[in-house]
Amino acid sequence: MNFSERRRRLRALLSGMRCVYPGSVYDALSARIAEDLGFEAGMFAGSIASLAVLGAPDLVVLTLTEFAEQARRICRAGALPLIVDADHGYGNALNVRRTVEELENAGVAALTIEDTLLPAPFGGGKDQLISIPEATGKMRAALSARGDPGLVVVGRTSALPFAGVEEAVARAKAYEAEGVDALFFVGMKSRAQLDAIAPHVGVPIFLGNVGPELMDRDYLGSRGVRVCLQGHQPFMAAVRAVHETLKALREGTPPAQLTGVAAAEVMKRATREDDYRRWMREFLGSP
Repeated sequence: MNFSERRRRLRALLSGMRCVYPGSVYDALSARIAEDLGFEAGMFAGSIASLAVLGAPDLVVLTLTEFAEQARRICRAGALPLIVDADHGYGNALNVRRTVEELENAGVAALTIEDTLLPAPFGGGKDQLISIPEATGKMRAALSARGDPGLVVVGRTSALPFAGVEEAVARAKAYEAEGVDALFFVGMKSRAQLDAIAPHVGVPIFLGNVGPELMDRDYLGSRGVRVCLQGHQPFMAAVRAVHETLKALREGTPPAQLTGVAAAEVMKRATREDDYRRWMREFLGSP
């Protein structure tokens, strides 16, 4: 497991001219499937981590330890460069340092630290942003904590939907001045917004939760966008498959008549069965 090598591959993508759609993954098997299908990188979101690990909504009740351990399981399953959503760094700037240390050790290739006030404060109502000084302190802490300079630290801002283009640009400039490797803009919906922001950004851009008119990789690449999320449909599809399969079984459908079950060959490849059989012959004397 050469984590530095996969970080180099992600940095090569970021230094290129095209935009990639990472595969949304949540465990070892989903990461292997994404890798086998040719995705250049995987994305492990905080919201999906909460669903996969706790079965809980995205309310930041997941702990750093739980998140890092699931990221470690994903990274050890293959060689897919993994981008992770580290939320607010699980606390203040000192917690951010710990977050970076744990996630780097888990093998991730890139992590985002955001400027949303999390978890939701008592009586807080709608989402809020932390101040720019507090946010830049978190970015500095993240950069100071990494041991491998290949680890990509991404400053993530929710300013665009909360406060508009001008505030998003101000925060982008502040985070870039601290030395982040890339900037992640949440909630971008139009080309007009990206056209207004991109000229002020000197590092690769990540986008998430974009509007339909932005789903054009040639256009995105021309504006400096190197990573654009497509959402997290794989996990939702898995939930639906489990629900429908268990419902059918509960209602009396014979197992042999179930539909939508993964083929044996798919399971064999995803579990790397051939590797395990070879190791059994080599190390256990199995026939």
